[in-house]
Amino acid sequence: MNDIIETWLIHNRINIYLLDAIDENYLNDISASKGRKVGEQFAHLHNVRMMWLKASSPDLLEGLLKIDKEVKIDKTILVSELNKSAEAIARLLEKGFTEGKIKAFKPHPTAFLGYLISHESHHRGQIMLTLKQSGHPVDQKTQYGLWEWSSR
Repeated sequence: MNDIIETWLIHNRINIYLLDAIDENYLNDISASKGRKVGEQFAHLHNVRMMWLKASSPDLLEGLLKIDKEVKIDKTILVSELNKSAEAIARLLEKGFTEGKIKAFKPHPTAFLGYLISHESHHRGQIMLTLKQSGHPVDQKTQYGLWEWSSR
């Protein structure tokens, strides 16, 4: 189980690694096809985690703040809240593996981890595309660094 929890935490560190590489001003970039701004994409990751915590184990929401569009989204709040929600999800996964299920999700805890990583990776791709379309592509070192799970 420790490897599975560590996989989730590495995934979160990859999200933070990308966020760290983005200039604060570019959090307001929006894709050519509209949708969420870059900062809103990161907030969405956190807010979806909170949605699952609320449905599966509301006690783990303590200390977490929903990041609303109306609030100025900056890197400080995003990093803080993404790290806090990642830890809460790690506790939910631990609980789920102990009990053999995640409340409100089927079929099993491993699939839940796969779902979360797939969802967030999809949005990471959208973030990368939005930045590129906006003329602010992420540097090549960071692009390759997203795949360096052994060092994150």
